[in-house]
Amino acid sequence: MPPKRASSSKRKAISDSEDEDHTADASLTKTSSSKKKAKVSPSTSENVVSSSGQPTNKVLPVHISFPERHTGTLRLAAFNVCGLAASQKKGFSLYVAAEDPDILVLTETKVNNEPVDLALKNRFPHCYWSIAAKKGYSGTAILSKHQPLSVDYTLPGHPDASSVKGRIITLEFENHYVIGTYVPNAGTELKNLDDKNEWNLHFTKYIRDLDKVKPVIWTGDLNVAPTEIDLCNAKRNWNKTPGYTEAETTAYRNILNPPESEADVPKFIDVWRKLHPEDKHFTYFSYRFNCRQKGIGWRLDMFVLSERLVDRVKMCEIRSEIYGASDHCPLTMEIEGPL
Repeated sequence: MPPKRASSSKRKAISDSEDEDHTADASLTKTSSSKKKAKVSPSTSENVVSSSGQPTNKVLPVHISFPERHTGTLRLAAFNVCGLAASQKKGFSLYVAAEDPDILVLTETKVNNEPVDLALKNRFPHCYWSIAAKKGYSGTAILSKHQPLSVDYTLPGHPDASSVKGRIITLEFENHYVIGTYVPNAGTELKNLDDKNEWNLHFTKYIRDLDKVKPVIWTGDLNVAPTEIDLCNAKRNWNKTPGYTEAETTAYRNILNPPESEADVPKFIDVWRKLHPEDKHFTYFSYRFNCRQKGIGWRLDMFVLSERLVDRVKMCEIRSEIYGASDHCPLTMEIEGPL
């Protein structure tokens, strides 16, 4: 749930059993809608859209279908479920069945033990869960139809291994690394910004080191709004709200486009933004203050790829209609070639 911004009274402080996200309370500019959307039964949707062009439904549609995947592609999806147990009661399995990805990255699972879910296990034979040391907190999982060569749950070099638990999983395949992360939040009144900076320092080195071995697919809830079109009311939130500070946006930008002073450092691409350069669409809408209906959101969930992979991407879309099983919408991508 969203932490308080330093200067706003319309924010809920985080509790011990809740993880952090973001909200905003300003109007949106009107943008075009996403090109590929789920087909929603007329009985479950009025086709109402916000000024951003995204739908405003507050419960998950009953009937969900997506366009068939491009021939010869793998489909990957990322979904912050805001508590897996709660999401499963709100239709999570309907989305998974319709999407049917080869790899599904879940964040903010909040599980205390590896779940026993035969339906998920049958769909994804290879399931990996990173569980936080603190009960009911954070949590990351990667569910895969393809067996990886290796699995890693650490962030090399980070001085506090316990804080990394529940935050990161890396799968190594023959041709790629897949990293799923639930990146730490800077916290109420930015009290955890130093911890976030520590994470960013070590993660930046980590993803660059992996890229030297083989290309990287990084996805999950990255807990940063990279630019002013990735959230509502950017000016009001700048350097006041976690996820939209100079330190956080600069760290993210330096992963994508390293400073000229850093020679021989790889570049990475924010795939959805590359394919939708002008759209002001979001992946997170707080349950509070009617944010979904007002179109008040943040784009926090991304696919970030090694630059040399981008030409193989055939699709990357926010599943904007898939809201209600979580306060986030899933993000999906199709890419050519074997893992």
